[in-house]
Amino acid sequence: MRIGFAVCGSFCSFEKMFKEMINLSKKHEIVPIMSEIAYSTDTRFGKAEDWRRKIEELCGRKIIHTVVEAEPLGPKRMVDILLIEPCTGNTVAKLSSGITDTAVTMAVKSVLRVGTPVVLTVATNDGLGAAAENIGRLMNRKNYFFTPLSQDDPKEKPTSLVADFTLTEETLLLAAERKQIQPIYR
Repeated sequence: MRIGFAVCGSFCSFEKMFKEMINLSKKHEIVPIMSEIAYSTDTRFGKAEDWRRKIEELCGRKIIHTVVEAEPLGPKRMVDILLIEPCTGNTVAKLSSGITDTAVTMAVKSVLRVGTPVVLTVATNDGLGAAAENIGRLMNRKNYFFTPLSQDDPKEKPTSLVADFTLTEETLLLAAERKQIQPIYR
């Protein structure tokens, strides 16, 4: 498959994300996409330039990181499936509300208009808080699929949800058949 692999700014998840990107690149073609924040922000989890270099070297192509670059993904059928990993609560809210103001949200809008499946690998500290409503809305919409998720630290972060990144490929393969991996909550 040609997988559009979109990365949002849950920076603490980047190591897990990159491990899955490596695994997927062994069997699939990866088209890298990054939100502008993920593309340009240095954090305690790494420098943006280092992440960009690693991703581009692995994928063998430039990262799509602007709205203009992301718009043709759907009409030109540039990907067979779109994965957002990690998918932040901010991105979930934008998708739920139909807001298209980043490369990632434009990628989703672009591929959905031609019926391409979208897989969300959620990582958000407010998954059982403000983001819960938005996650629920997207679960009820056509062509959205979710990597199974659970609370990552119920005592210290009771509203935090993080997907099981190790189930990314299995989720993608089922989503390509228009099936949701079960159970969603683990």
